[in-house]
Amino acid sequence: MTQPPLHIGPHAVQPPVVLAPMAGITNAPFRTLCREFSGGQGLFVSEMITTRALVERNEKTMQLVHFDASEKPRSIQLYGVDPVTVGKAVRMIADEDLADHIDLNFGCPVPKVTRKGGGSALPYKRPLLRSLLHEAVGNAGGLPVTMKMRKGIDDDHLTYLDAGRIAVEEGITAIALHGRTAAQHYGGTADWDAIARLKESVPEIPVLGNGDIWSADEAVRMMRETGCDGVVVGRGCLGRPWLFGDLVAALSGEGGEYARPSLREVADVMVRHARLLGEWLGDEARGVIDFRKHVAWYTKGFSVGSEMRKRLAVSASLEELRGLLDDLDLEQPWPGAAADGPRGRTSSRNRVVLPDGWLNNPWDCGDVTAEAELDTSGG
Repeated sequence: MTQPPLHIGPHAVQPPVVLAPMAGITNAPFRTLCREFSGGQGLFVSEMITTRALVERNEKTMQLVHFDASEKPRSIQLYGVDPVTVGKAVRMIADEDLADHIDLNFGCPVPKVTRKGGGSALPYKRPLLRSLLHEAVGNAGGLPVTMKMRKGIDDDHLTYLDAGRIAVEEGITAIALHGRTAAQHYGGTADWDAIARLKESVPEIPVLGNGDIWSADEAVRMMRETGCDGVVVGRGCLGRPWLFGDLVAALSGEGGEYARPSLREVADVMVRHARLLGEWLGDEARGVIDFRKHVAWYTKGFSVGSEMRKRLAVSASLEELRGLLDDLDLEQPWPGAAADGPRGRTSSRNRVVLPDGWLNNPWDCGDVTAEAELDTSGG
C-alpha cells in the first residue's frame, strides 16, 4: 500500500507516520531509536512541553526541547490552557528557532490535567479552544501548528466535530484524533468510525488517526477504513521501536518482511537505549534508572521469568544490565502473538475529573487560568 506524503505546512512526511508524544518516553534517545529503524522517515514528536515551563525557561523543559542535529523536522508538542501563555511559548519557539513544527495537546486524560480544565477537557469550552488556537497560529511566524485531541469528555459530551471546524477556521494545519473519550482513558476499543467522520467534516486539512495501532497491518487497515491521511502511533511502539521500520515498509509500498527480532537483538537494542539515555542525561546511572520503565515492554512475550524481570528493573549500570541480559537464553526467537498486540496502559476509568461546574455551559469559560499548567503531565 503506497500512501501519498502527509503535508504539515512545508514538510512532506513520507510515509505518513507520526510518533505520538508520550510523557517520559518520547525523549531524544527514544526518538533516535525509532528514527533509525525507520530509516529517517516519518515524524517524531517530542514529549509534551508545558507552555508556562517553557516561557519560564525551566531547566528540565529546556533540555526536553533540545533536538539532535539529525532530527528534521523538529517537532514540539505543547500543552497549555491560557491563550496568552500559549501565544508567548509559540512566539518563543518561532523567534529562537527551537522547532520546525508545533503540535498542541488536547488529548491528555490524566486527572491532574483535566481537573484544572486542561488536556482532553479543554475542547468542551469552545470559546477557550478558539482563543487558544488563534493565539498559537497568530504567534507561530509561519511555523505549521497542528493539534491532537480525543472524541470528547465522554459519550454524552463529544467535542471532536466542533473542535475540528474551529481548528480549520483558526488556521490549524492538521488534526490527529485519538478515537477514545477522556473517560475511556486507554481502555475499550478505539472508535475508528469517529476518525472517518472527522475526515468528512474537515476535508480542508489532513486528519491523522490514532488508537489501537499495534502493527503495521493495523495502520494500513485504519487508513483504508477511515480515509485518514496518516497514522499516529504511541503505545504500539513501547519496547518496539522497530515498529517504525514495519510501518515504513507497509505504507511506502516497499514490502518485505516485518521485524521479528530474537531476544539477542532485543537485548542489544535495550542496552543501546539505556546508553543513549545516559549520554542525554549526562550520567550513565541516571540513564539506566530512566530506562527501567522500558524493561517489561521490551521483554514482553519472551521467556525471561518474573524474578529476572525484577532484577533487570532495578539494574543500576550498563555493565549490570548487559550482564543480566547475557544470562538469558538469547537465542529465543520472536515470540509472535505473545509479544504482539496491546502494550502500555489499557485501563478505563469511566469518569473524568473536572473543575466544578465545568459541564454546565460549553460557552462559559469561567476562571480557566495558567494555574492549570503543570511542569509534567502525560498522555
